[in-house]
Amino acid sequence: MQFFSYSISCSAVLLALGLSGAAFAQPAATPAPASAGVSFANYLDAVEQHSLELKSELQNVESAKAEIGMAGIRPDPELSYEVARERVKTGLPRPRERKLELSMEVETGGKRAARIKAARSALKLTEVGVEAFRHQLFSDAAENFTQACMEHQALQRKQQTLKALSDVVSANDVRRKAGDIGAIEWRQSRVERDQFQAEVTEARAQVQTSRLALAIPLGRSLNQVFSSQELDCAFQPFSQSQDIEALVDQALQARSDVREAHAALDHARDNAGLAQANRWINPTVAVGMTTRPGTTAGVDHGGDAFDAEGRSRVLNMSVSVPLPFSRLNRGEILQAEAAVTQAMLGLQQAQNKAEAEVRSAHFRFLAAKENVERYRDGVLADAQRVLEGMRLSYRHGEASLLELLAAQSSADEAYLGYLQAEADLATATVELQLGIGQRPAL
Repeated sequence: MQFFSYSISCSAVLLALGLSGAAFAQPAATPAPASAGVSFANYLDAVEQHSLELKSELQNVESAKAEIGMAGIRPDPELSYEVARERVKTGLPRPRERKLELSMEVETGGKRAARIKAARSALKLTEVGVEAFRHQLFSDAAENFTQACMEHQALQRKQQTLKALSDVVSANDVRRKAGDIGAIEWRQSRVERDQFQAEVTEARAQVQTSRLALAIPLGRSLNQVFSSQELDCAFQPFSQSQDIEALVDQALQARSDVREAHAALDHARDNAGLAQANRWINPTVAVGMTTRPGTTAGVDHGGDAFDAEGRSRVLNMSVSVPLPFSRLNRGEILQAEAAVTQAMLGLQQAQNKAEAEVRSAHFRFLAAKENVERYRDGVLADAQRVLEGMRLSYRHGEASLLELLAAQSSADEAYLGYLQAEADLATATVELQLGIGQRPAL
C-alpha cells in the first residue's frame, strides 16, 4: 500500500540552482510537464503596464516636463493707455492728451537659462524617482509571486498528506475487521485524518489570499489580464557574476537610489545657480508717445482772443532700475548652498547604504543557496527514507501508528522547510538584483 504520492507539478521557487521540486518523488515517477501558466516575467510586465500607482507616479514626469516650458516664459510686456484733459477757469478749450506706452521688464544675469536648467534637472530627478518607485513595485510583486507559489506548493503537499492519512484509515478499517489492530488505534488514525483536514482547509485559504495579493501591484485581478489562472514557478538560475566587488561597483552606477541622489545633487546645484541669477536686478524699459491735437484761433468767454495751437506729438523713452537694497540679505544664497551640502551628504549616504545592502543581500543569497542545497542533497532524501522505512514497518506491524505519524510529520516539516528555503532564496535573489540596479528575473 502506498501512503504518499510525491510528484510535484511545479517548484515554488526554483532560482539560482535550477532545482527540481521532486525530491520526494518515487523512483519510478515521471517528471511533471512544464507548466504553461503565468510566468514571473509575464506577471512583472503586466504589473508595469497596469499598475495604477505607477501610472499615478508617471504623471509627475508629465508635470515636470511642463515645468520646463513654464520656466522659459519671459516677463509679459505691459501696454498702458492714458487720456488727460486740462480744465482752466478762463474757459479756453483744451484738447485731450493721449498717451500710449509699452513697457517690459528685461531679465538679466541669465535668469531664464538658469530656470530652464533647474527645471530640466528637476525632470531628471522626477524620472529617477519614478524608476525607484518602479523597483519597489517590482520588489513587492516578486514577493507576492513567490509567496503565491510557495502557498500553492504547500497546499499540494498537505493534500498529499491528507490523502495518505485517508489511506491509513482505509487500511486500518480492513486490519480492524481482520483483528490485526484494536479500536483505539483505528479511531486514532481517524482523529489524525480529521484534524489534518483543518490544516488543508487553512492552506487552501492561504492560497486564495496569496492569489488575491497578486492583484494589489497589478491593479486588477489575474483573470482580467491572463487567460490562465495557474502560476509557472519554474524560475531560471541567477546568472550574475558572483564577484561581490563587481556587484558593488555595478550598484554604485545603476542603483536607483544612488542615481536619485546624484540627480538631487545636480538639481540642488542648479537651484543654487538660479538663486545667484535672481540676485541680478531687472530694469524696466518703456517706450511711449503722447499726442495732443491742435486747436483753432477764437475768443474765450471774456471776449479775449487766443491763438491757434498746432498738433503735437512727443516720443518718450524711459528706463527704471530698482534699488537693490534687498540684495544686502544673502539668505536665499545661504539656503541654496545648504541644500547643495545636504545633497552631497545624501549622495555619500546613498552610496554607503547601497554598498552595505548589496553585500548583505549577497550574504543572504549565498546562505539561502546553501540551505536549499542542503535540503535537496540531504534532508529531503533522508526524511523520505525514514518515512518509507517506517511505512514498511507499520505495514508489517513492527511500528506503531504514532511512530508512523511522527515520521510523516517530520517528512512534511522537512518539505515545507525546503519550500521556505527556496522562497528565501527567491527573496534574496530579487533583493540582490534590485540592489545592483537590475530588473528582477526569476
